[in-house]
Amino acid sequence: MGRLEHKALRKQLVATARAMNACGINQGSSGNLSVRVPDGLLITPTSLPYDVMEPEDIVAMDMAGGHVGRHRPSSEWRFHRDILARRDDIDAVLHCHATYATTLAVHERGIPPFHYMTAVAGGPDIRCARYATFGTQALSDAVLEAMEGRTACLMAHHGLVVGAKTLDKALWLAIEVETLAKMYVHALAIGEPSCLSEAEMARVSEQMRRMSYGQAPDLEQAQPSARDLRGPVPKSA
Repeated sequence: MGRLEHKALRKQLVATARAMNACGINQGSSGNLSVRVPDGLLITPTSLPYDVMEPEDIVAMDMAGGHVGRHRPSSEWRFHRDILARRDDIDAVLHCHATYATTLAVHERGIPPFHYMTAVAGGPDIRCARYATFGTQALSDAVLEAMEGRTACLMAHHGLVVGAKTLDKALWLAIEVETLAKMYVHALAIGEPSCLSEAEMARVSEQMRRMSYGQAPDLEQAQPSARDLRGPVPKSA
């Protein structure tokens, strides 16, 4: 893999990394990004501040873990590589230390279906992956497990990871998950919020799927009552 290949993607990786910090979901040189290419993946380098990073600093990797470039790849390259190897529906992976998502993660707590937008990550909830030391295969295994059937998960005592088809969509999803985490943390200040039922979250997921194909929702269909929308109210934490 040549350093100058995939020039446009290298520029987009740098731009997206800087946007992560600019929009407040990341800070310093923490977090990392990757994108699939035909011969493997491109990934941000380790410990290089985004404001001085250039396209030539992006590291090219193959799926065996070999890399080419003037820097070492991010220490979290394993879960980037493993997500891309396992998931055909994901071509870009974004990891960040977003404040509210991490606040929940340090309590080993995911995001339940307290709000219908939780379905944006592909299921009724957003799980928190079990803890493992950063940069290890054990962490990658935990992330893969938590992202089964999902496009995002929290990482215990660590942060947030999302996957999408493009870098733009990955950034959008990370911002959405952080917004949900912020709302959930604030809701917890009042008490444990009630959650939408499994049946309602299935309806929400189907509605999202239909709208993503450009189909208008069937607003004439009979709507369930407010009571039907809610499952049992959890006990206060």
